[in-house]
Amino acid sequence: MLTLAIRSSVEAGASLWQHLFGFEIPATEKIARTLAVYLGLAVIMRLAGKRQLAQLNSFDLIVMLLVSNVVQNAIIGPDNSVGGGLLGAVVLVGFNSVLERVASLSTRTTMIFEGTSTTLVSDGQIQEGQVRRTGLRDTEVISALRHQGANAVGDVRRATLEPGGSISVELTRDAENATYGELRQAVLDLQRHLDERLSAFERSDRGPLGGDGVPR
Repeated sequence: MLTLAIRSSVEAGASLWQHLFGFEIPATEKIARTLAVYLGLAVIMRLAGKRQLAQLNSFDLIVMLLVSNVVQNAIIGPDNSVGGGLLGAVVLVGFNSVLERVASLSTRTTMIFEGTSTTLVSDGQIQEGQVRRTGLRDTEVISALRHQGANAVGDVRRATLEPGGSISVELTRDAENATYGELRQAVLDLQRHLDERLSAFERSDRGPLGGDGVPR
C-alpha cells in the first residue's frame, strides 16, 4: 500500500510538471510564431511612424491596447503552458537584444531600424510642414510642450520628436528654471553687492571726520 501511494504521488507530481512546463505545440513552432509577430509588429510600427508611438491622445492608446490583444493569440497559439510562455518571453527578449546590438553598429543601421528625429518647434515657431508630416496637430504639440515645462511655444528653443515617440524639449534661457546652484550664486552676489554699498554709505556718512569727530 505504501509503495502504491508513493508511486501515485510521484505520477501526480510528474503529471503536474508536465502540464505546467510541457509544450503543447513544438518548440520550433513557438519560436517561429514569436519571431514572425515581432518582425510584423516592427514593420507596422515603422510604417505607422513616430506619431503612433507618441500616444498623444486616447485613440493612440486604444490602438496599442487592441494591437497587443490581437497579436497575443498569434504568439500563444494553442499552447497555454508555462513553459511555452517562458520560451516565448526568452525569444522576444533575446531577439530584441540582438537587433538593438545590430542597430548600434552604425548610424545608418539605426536610421533603418528606428528612423530619424523630427524637429517640431524651432526658435519659438512651430514647424508646420514637419508637424503635418508626422500626422500631429498643433494642439497636440502644444500640450506636449506644456507637459515638458513650457508655458508657451515662444519659450521653446527646440522641440524634437524622437524615433521612439518621445518629445524632447529645449527651453530658451529665460524660460528655464533656475538651479539650486544658480540661485545660491545669485544670493551670494546680491549679498556682496549690498555689503559693498553699505560700506560705501558708511564711509560717505562719516565724511572727513571719524565717528568720534577726530580728523582722520
